[in-house]
Amino acid sequence: MKCNSLSTILLGVLAVSAVSSLVLCWSFISSVRDARALQPQVAAAQNNRAIASSLANDVVLYSRAHPDPALNQILEIVGLKEKSASTNPVAKPASK
Repeated sequence: MKCNSLSTILLGVLAVSAVSSLVLCWSFISSVRDARALQPQVAAAQNNRAIASSLANDVVLYSRAHPDPALNQILEIVGLKEKSASTNPVAKPASK
């Protein structure tokens, strides 16, 4: 009788383990399916980011070759270029 109840308990634990394994397997498969569905959007976003970065670098290089105050101001606002010394005076140390 003791052996019979132990086998029943172990069989119940095995059934719960099998069901939870199936649930976890299904959850993993659906997550992988969702990740694969999002992969083209991720690739497109990375491509757009690379294009924008390349364009920003080209604009900064152009502004160095062809100085234009209006373009420099836009680049400073966007954060692609540091503020020029003429618009941001540096504090001089006090002399004795």
